[in-house]
Amino acid sequence: MRKAAIIAFVLTFASSGVPAGATEPFEGSVSRLDGATRALMLGSSWQAGCPVPLDRLRLVRVTYVGLDAEARHGRLVVHRRWADDLLEVFRRLYERAFPIRRVRLVDRYGADDRMSMRHDNTSTFNCRTVAGTNIWSQHAYGRAIDINPVENPYVDGSHVSPRRGRAYVDRSDVRPGMIVKRDVVWRAFRRIGWEWGGAWRSAQDYQHFSSNGR
Repeated sequence: MRKAAIIAFVLTFASSGVPAGATEPFEGSVSRLDGATRALMLGSSWQAGCPVPLDRLRLVRVTYVGLDAEARHGRLVVHRRWADDLLEVFRRLYERAFPIRRVRLVDRYGADDRMSMRHDNTSTFNCRTVAGTNIWSQHAYGRAIDINPVENPYVDGSHVSPRRGRAYVDRSDVRPGMIVKRDVVWRAFRRIGWEWGGAWRSAQDYQHFSSNGR
């Protein structure tokens, strides 16, 4: 982390860029997990045996543009290595008015990834395995994010998750909240070195970005 963030354990960022239709500038912060967040995560998105201890995770607060074009506020938990970078990504998305349905900790859905996806929730940390395996997901390391899962579903042949994402399988019909190559979302994550699941060959995970491309 940056020296100032290490000393104060909090980094706050404000931008004067206000997207068209928004009523306030971007505001965001990075801090250690507070007591309430820890209590929410324990036994839910984090349990003993997880590959990353709670002390290495950070709470990132961001402003984002909702699909209703209103300025909204959300929270994400990520590894401390990527906290400042993720804050910068969301600043860029806000200034370019990229719409996001909602940004809530996955614990609001009992750390149930499928339920979070059905609610079109953008989420980051969740100490879980890759579906159908015993391999830790990149989300369990705090180095992955899923954005607008309905508009950007996971597609593997005829399998689409979440189910409502079937309406967005045709990626040539670009609608609000969808992510496509070289758009503002793709470019923002590329700037911090994260790779997009929408470019995978065997299956496409259009909602997913991670630091190692997995």
